Amino acid sequence: MEENKKQGNPSDHLANERTFLAWIRTSVGIMAFGFVVVKFSLFVKQISMILGKGNVIQNRGYSAIVGIILVAVGTVTSVLSYLRYRQTARQLKEGNYNHSSLLITVITAFIFLVSALLIAYLIEST
Repeated sequence: MEENKKQGNPSDHLANERTFLAWIRTSVGIMAFGFVVVKFSLFVKQISMILGKGNVIQNRGYSAIVGIILVAVGTVTSVLSYLRYRQTARQLKEGNYNHSSLLITVITAFIFLVSALLIAYLIEST
């Protein structure tokens, strides 16, 4: 019985997998948002050219840069979530799980920073 407890409950391992899948969904969402930001920038440029109004939107290139950064952060999030999943699985097998909120803190700080920059950009551009 003690050996089984050391390996971790099956429900613990399943919860670890659910958490991993939630992080993967988050990373796909971040990448999709980045893709939309880049494509929306291209769409606005094309509409401006079709309408013959080159000065409809001032092109500073921030949208493409922000979009690419978001896609990169989504990719890094998926890699970090996989590493965290493997680490948690190992800890559950060894029976010495240690909680860490580093990934959550880093992603939250990044999203806050990008949100603040986007708000500043939108305020400046209006």
